[in-house]
Amino acid sequence: MKTVTLYTTDTCPYCRSAKALLAGKGVTPQEIDVQRTPGKLEEMLSRSGRRSVPQIFFGDTHIGGFDDLAKLDRQGALMSMLA
Repeated sequence: MKTVTLYTTDTCPYCRSAKALLAGKGVTPQEIDVQRTPGKLEEMLSRSGRRSVPQIFFGDTHIGGFDDLAKLDRQGALMSMLA
């Protein structure tokens, strides 16, 4: 299974939703808090080109935010992308 990386903040409801959706699939992501960890906001911006959280990666592939993750799940493509 690919490593799942979530760039998050403590106060983000979409971050909590993304973690809950992944947990429901048995996936424990590597979480990076961009507010508490120096340099990680810049890393997220560089990797994703986006400023909002969460930003979600499967391995090196940028998935997007929570809406993108939920769409993959609705389409039935989430678990196959993680394989």
